[in-house]
Amino acid sequence: MTVRAYRRLSVEERRAQLLDAALSLFAHRAPEEISLDDVAEAAGVSRPLVYRYFPGGKQQLYEAALRSAADVLELCFAEPQAGPLTGRLSRVLDRYLAFVDEHDAGFAALLQGGSVVETSRTTATVDGIRRAAAEQILLHLDLPAPGPGPRLRMMVRTWITAVEATSLIWLDEGKQPEAATLRDWLVDQFIALLTATAATDPETAAAARAALALERPDGPAGLLARRVIPVVSEAAHLL
Repeated sequence: MTVRAYRRLSVEERRAQLLDAALSLFAHRAPEEISLDDVAEAAGVSRPLVYRYFPGGKQQLYEAALRSAADVLELCFAEPQAGPLTGRLSRVLDRYLAFVDEHDAGFAALLQGGSVVETSRTTATVDGIRRAAAEQILLHLDLPAPGPGPRLRMMVRTWITAVEATSLIWLDEGKQPEAATLRDWLVDQFIALLTATAATDPETAAAARAALALERPDGPAGLLARRVIPVVSEAAHLL
């Protein structure tokens, strides 16, 4: 019989193990439904060991797990600044929706709030995810100094809020439509918001022109234009 050698984990390795176990549980159940005993069992350790690493108990563990999830979510929005903007947004959304899909119930509990373990720190962490996501998207618009003005910044933050709300509705609707269809719709929403804002904001107009110049006829922006033009042409009486 082969005996598996025991390896003592370092402090960081053990802490990471406990956070992974907690995140796995929070991914499928609301935080208030999970106990430290559940985390200990999932990690294959004793309850006192969990307390040794998280002496603040469940609250400290939840906040640390939330921060760990936030780090992963923020990385979802990191994308090289190359190629058409819609392609970059599509890759960002693919990663984001994959995270939502994997963490479904935990993601909903995280963003909807109302948890018994919610604090100002957890609220700040969630808000930090939104702000970091918005900053990443603004980077892709490649704006000259001094950077985005209030209208463009508000537009991007509005889209981030829409993505978040849509993700929660998607979970509530049993993850229908499929993720790829939802992704394309959210990209269309970004283009629509960008062009609508460009109509009254010169800075956004310049950013929109630069972004659309990189798009291809067979890309998302081209496909959207061909679908929208017949619709708006019927409103010629408004001109």
